[in-house]
Amino acid sequence: MAKSTSTGWDPVLLISQIVAMQTLHYLTLAILIPPLLTIFCKSDVLDYVGGATNVGMVMDWRELASRPTIHTAQGSWGSWNSVWSGGKQVGAGSHLAGQWDGLVDPRRGWIIAACWLAASGADIYYLYILIRRPRMILDFSLTLIFNHLVLTTYYAASFPTTLFFWGVMTIGAAMMVIVAEQLCVKREMTEGLTVAAPTEDDDVEMGSLLRRD
Repeated sequence: MAKSTSTGWDPVLLISQIVAMQTLHYLTLAILIPPLLTIFCKSDVLDYVGGATNVGMVMDWRELASRPTIHTAQGSWGSWNSVWSGGKQVGAGSHLAGQWDGLVDPRRGWIIAACWLAASGADIYYLYILIRRPRMILDFSLTLIFNHLVLTTYYAASFPTTLFFWGVMTIGAAMMVIVAEQLCVKREMTEGLTVAAPTEDDDVEMGSLLRRD
């Protein structure tokens, strides 16, 4: 990627970088989360929350915090006759009480948290390639977290209230800021200290100066 020579404020570039960072982050999560949930989580519990590929696994903060996200409707005899997740009915019938006990698989939250931190590690590379300037790393990292906070609050229709969620967000942001900033600073120092080798014309000019002296 070519180095940017413009020092002015470019809103189009800024918005493009924000969208690119957010898209790459969610794309990384979408690649990591489904296979790991399928391998390590209980399949019957996953089915009742929309499956491992449910968008809520990425967008719903309650999934990361191991909070229940489904809504149950009771029949006339007090037994569950339908289960809803993400606005869709994912189960029906009086046999639900025997198939699902209403509990959340705690491994799901840990897996999603691990995937989030892994995606934050990938974000370090994205920041290094797309943002480049050390002084902008903090801004873009916090913007990514803020955008996710807005989106997940809208998706879940509730503000995140668990320390586990905020702890994962804090660790992920710290990783991005500290590591990406150091890498960008190191690159700038390396590029700034690079000295071009003298050319043949430079040798001729230097020789002529020496002869004049």
